[in-house]
Amino acid sequence: MTSAPLTLYTFAMSHYSEKIRWTLDACQLPYQERCLTPVFHMPTALRLGRRGQTTLPIVQQGSVAVQDSPRIVDWLETRQGTLSILPEAQREDIRQIEQRFDSIGKDVARLLYAGSFGVADAHIRQLWTAHANPLQALFIRLAYPLICLGFRQKLNINAASATRAGERIGAQLDWLEAQLADGRRYLVGDQLSLADITAASLLAPIACPAEHPVYGDAAYQAGMAATLAPWQARPGMAWVRELYRQQRYTGLTD
Repeated sequence: MTSAPLTLYTFAMSHYSEKIRWTLDACQLPYQERCLTPVFHMPTALRLGRRGQTTLPIVQQGSVAVQDSPRIVDWLETRQGTLSILPEAQREDIRQIEQRFDSIGKDVARLLYAGSFGVADAHIRQLWTAHANPLQALFIRLAYPLICLGFRQKLNINAASATRAGERIGAQLDWLEAQLADGRRYLVGDQLSLADITAASLLAPIACPAEHPVYGDAAYQAGMAATLAPWQARPGMAWVRELYRQQRYTGLTD
């Protein structure tokens, strides 16, 4: 009996969505991606997630839908057994590193939006409307100031919180660079694991790997330039870019 296909609900620019997208690709699990539009995604997220949350990603298979990236990984393990990126012998270490970098996901978003609202608004509107229908796009353009206010409140975006976010990101980047100081290619073991995928995906909006369709775009990098500049020379960011170059979007077909 053929299993029902997987559907992955994402935001194109979401680093948590990229984590699960990369996880499915690395495990060679076929899926159909549905990129949703901010604000208009909420009914779908509430209906499928059934947790009172509007976050993405969500993975759906038949009548089963799972929201939140760590819970999706748990569900994939239950469905598939041991995943190639999560070998049993190293599972605990890998999941601990996953949790470490998941913890700064909101900080990455907070830092970037704090530096781009009022500076890169045209590009943000473009990102938010890339998968919108004409009426949705019109609404977002007209309501953009109110939507930004909602984002500021939801993520607690202000100068002080952005500074603290940068400090927390910096602390995890220090840890990453300490692990990589011995010349290792991967964080755990000798092959790509969920630890690498999570660290690289969550830092990708700052590292700007050329292979990513959003973060590698010149318009994104120009709009975020002032916020991104202090981080670009860090060895940890170079590792993210190199991991993307060697491991991401290789051997994939449409």
